[in-house]
Amino acid sequence: MFLVELGYAFLGAGIGAGIAALGAGLGIGKIGASAVESIARQPSESGKIQTAMIIAAAFIEGVALFAVVVSLLISLKQG
Repeated sequence: MFLVELGYAFLGAGIGAGIAALGAGLGIGKIGASAVESIARQPSESGKIQTAMIIAAAFIEGVALFAVVVSLLISLKQG
């Protein structure tokens, strides 16, 4: 029974890490697309737009990293 539970932990950790990576990729892609469009409309505000984009991307990466660490901790749980 222990091996089945450990297998489920590995499966859940893998799925969780994959969803976190997918979400981060989609989020940063959306930020990048919106930033490029905004800079194309208002080139004079490019510095402010880039700063906001980098801050938002950092927050997304932080959340994704946290999710991957939690998934790793789940997979390494030894009972």
